[in-house]
Amino acid sequence: FDTSEPPARDGWNSKVEYFLAQVGFSVGLGNVWRFPYLCHQNGGGAFLLLYVLLMLVVGIPLFFLELAAGQAIRQGSIGVWKSISPKLAGIGYSSCVVCFFVALYYNVILAWSLFYLGNSFQYPLPWEQCPAQGNRTVKECEDSSPTTYFWYRTALNITDSIDDTGSFNPYITCCLLAAWTIVCLGMFKGIKTSVKVMYFSSIFPYVVLLCFLIRGLLLDGAFEGITHMFYPKLEIWGDMQVWRQAATQVFFALGLGFGSIIAYSSYNPKNNNCHRDAFTVSFINFLTSVLATLVVFAVLGFRAKGKVMECVVRCVSDRNLMPRFNFSDPTSLALEDYRAWFKDYSDKVSGTFTDCNIEKEMQKGVEGTGLAFIAFTEAMSQLPGSPFWSALFFLMLLNLGLSTMFGTMEGILAPLTDTFKTLARNKTKLTVFSCVIGFLIGLLFTQRCGNYFVTMFDDYSATLPLIIVVVFETFSVSWLYGADRFLDDIEAMLGWRPTVVYKYLWKYVCLLAMLGLLLASMIRMFINPPRYMAWDPKTASEVSLQYPGWALAVLSLLIIFAMLPVPLVFIHSILKDRAKPESRDAEIGQYSPVSTDDKCETPMTDMSEISHSQLETVAAAV
Repeated sequence: FDTSEPPARDGWNSKVEYFLAQVGFSVGLGNVWRFPYLCHQNGGGAFLLLYVLLMLVVGIPLFFLELAAGQAIRQGSIGVWKSISPKLAGIGYSSCVVCFFVALYYNVILAWSLFYLGNSFQYPLPWEQCPAQGNRTVKECEDSSPTTYFWYRTALNITDSIDDTGSFNPYITCCLLAAWTIVCLGMFKGIKTSVKVMYFSSIFPYVVLLCFLIRGLLLDGAFEGITHMFYPKLEIWGDMQVWRQAATQVFFALGLGFGSIIAYSSYNPKNNNCHRDAFTVSFINFLTSVLATLVVFAVLGFRAKGKVMECVVRCVSDRNLMPRFNFSDPTSLALEDYRAWFKDYSDKVSGTFTDCNIEKEMQKGVEGTGLAFIAFTEAMSQLPGSPFWSALFFLMLLNLGLSTMFGTMEGILAPLTDTFKTLARNKTKLTVFSCVIGFLIGLLFTQRCGNYFVTMFDDYSATLPLIIVVVFETFSVSWLYGADRFLDDIEAMLGWRPTVVYKYLWKYVCLLAMLGLLLASMIRMFINPPRYMAWDPKTASEVSLQYPGWALAVLSLLIIFAMLPVPLVFIHSILKDRAKPESRDAEIGQYSPVSTDDKCETPMTDMSEISHSQLETVAAAV
């Protein structure tokens, strides 16, 4: 153990900066396009109750654990777990690898947002109408929709499958370069520059969401959309897949395992109330998800009402079949009147009629890019002043993504600069180098098949590795270091002792919950072979395809490569320990005191009492 004093560490200028950073990182694109979909598909209000339950008993305790560890040790993720034991430093390296994988594809989504933002400054919007080919409309667009055609054919110019790579998309490549340039400039001087950007990027999305909520509530169909969203279906509590999805969403919404929470909290003074921060940030995150869900379903309710009324107009085009209606203005027909007629007379008259049910239209749930770049975009194109709303929406997506990207990059840079003195002396060069490498590797996603690789990385490069990382984190603190010891250290920092409930949550509830989530995710992966949604231009629709053998090998390597540091560092430390038995005691980690600008030093407990048999139990898990 190196007893020399490390260099002074940066710190936040104010608590506001810290909150903007933590909230900006945890509140991301998933709050806007993943949470509403899960809520919609899994019982509405019942899913919200389940989400809050899991957040309270699993999410917040783990969030508090990472905040307290970072604040106590004042190091990045590598330094934190190395301080507990050098054998566990691989946990931090795995977090860095996963952060890098996520940064690669996450910035591509920012590039797509930039592309749409640039195309929003024209009237009419380019995705409002199908393009013409000679004297007729393009068939692929006619068979789908203008927004779907623009997304797949104009923005992505997508291939039929992942096997067909195609050429590079020049527009998306330029947008990706711009996205990485913005991230690099924002991270140029560490948190001192990124926090200045976060004053805008973390607050602006809330302004936009409130504007959309007010506008959305005034739309015809908004009430139906929100009612459909919050109508509770309590039977979903008996479905284990819903529990798995809720736990996964809690896990990713809070950003557990990335190392970014640890990195940001490491810049705090020792007496900062990280317990209160855990609850505050978690509930801000949850309320943001609810706000985004209200906005999404108000606007999608308006879109669904429009589609249903088009259905009504088509069905009443034959006057002879429906004498009860006045056909002078078909659009004036009330949906309720049509549905009442359909219920009473549809089986008594000839002709092709449909129910035109808004509930069924709302059940056609979309998530991810399909929600942002197709469904929501289509709804905005129907609003008066559509270019304004479109520009506002994609600027919001850009800022949501930027705040998360800053946190993700900090989860890479902070641990490396804390661990390697050479990198600490050249942090600016490391930042630029990381962004350049990120852009070059990211060119993979700017090919015409790039969207399929984004899906692969999003589904498989982070999920399993991050769950495994958090399992190791929880096990290391609660069992190897000791939950009671950790609570002692927190008491020394805060001046008061958190409730003993945390001891049992960390040791049993959180650990078993994460192991259950890991097992459920692995079983699901083996039962349902990995698939992706491809665009079929002949039918102008999405089709579900299995990944080819080489793609399965790639996604397997992503998972293996992300987790490889854990066993490698463990084995290396064991071999090093055996080669130098006389220095064994010195190599068992301990929390290390760190001098800071505000002179806050945190004396922590020596780890020398931990037996090697305890540490070597990690080998079984590896």
